[in-house]
Amino acid sequence: MSVPVPHTAMVLAAGLGTRMRPLTDDCPKPLIAVRGRKLIDRVIGPLAQAGVRRIVVNVHYLAEQIEDYLRGLSGFEVIISDERGEVLETGGGLAKARPLLGEDPVFVLNTDAFWSPELADPLLALADAFDPAQEDERLLLADTGRALGFDGPGDFFMEPDGRLKRRGEAASAPWAYAGVRIMKPRIYDARPVERFSAVKVWDELIPQGRARGLALDSFWLHVGDPQALKDAEMWVACHGG
Repeated sequence: MSVPVPHTAMVLAAGLGTRMRPLTDDCPKPLIAVRGRKLIDRVIGPLAQAGVRRIVVNVHYLAEQIEDYLRGLSGFEVIISDERGEVLETGGGLAKARPLLGEDPVFVLNTDAFWSPELADPLLALADAFDPAQEDERLLLADTGRALGFDGPGDFFMEPDGRLKRRGEAASAPWAYAGVRIMKPRIYDARPVERFSAVKVWDELIPQGRARGLALDSFWLHVGDPQALKDAEMWVACHGG
C-alpha cells in the first residue's frame, strides 16, 4: 500500500560542514554551488517537481545566510527549525522539528548529495514503495558502484523486499544511504531534543523490518569535501545538469 506524495519535507541544513573546509569557513555547506547551482537547490528542485509545497529547514551554522536564501525561495511555504546554540545532529534535529512536521509521512533530505538527472522520480518511487502498515521509514539507497564522491565502505545489505541489514563487521556493503527518506513523523514523538544520530532510530527499526530500503535508479553524487566538489563539477560539466 503506497501513500500519497508527501506535501511536507524536512531539509537538513544545520551541519557544520567541517569536511568541506576551508570552503565552509564563511559559507554554509548547503549554499556551496556545483557548477553555479547551490547544493540546496539541487535538493529542492526535485521536491518542487514532486509536488511538495511545504519545507521545514533546520539551521545552526551560519544560519542567517540560509535564512536569507530561503526568503528568496518561491513556490514553497518555508518553516525554520532554529537550532542556534545547539548541535543536535540528524536525530536530534528531527526531534526538535517534530511539532512542525504534522502527522502524515514526510520526506527528509540531506543537502550534501544529489542525483542526476535531477528529476522527481526517486521521490515518487519512495512514496509508491512506502507501506505505512508495514514500515515506519523507507530509505533511498545508492549503489556504491554507480556513485561519485562516496569513499566509504557502504552502509547496508538489502533484500529484494527492501529489508535491510547494517554492514556491521563486513569489510564492505553494496548500498549507501543516499540522504533521502520517507518517514512517519510520529516515530520521533518520544525522542529527547538532544544530540543523537538518526542511525540510532534505524538500529531500532531495522531488526523489526520497520525501516526498509529502495534502490536509487539514478547516478548519485555525494559532495562531502573539496575534492568531491571538484569531481562533481567535472561530472556535471560532462553530463549536463
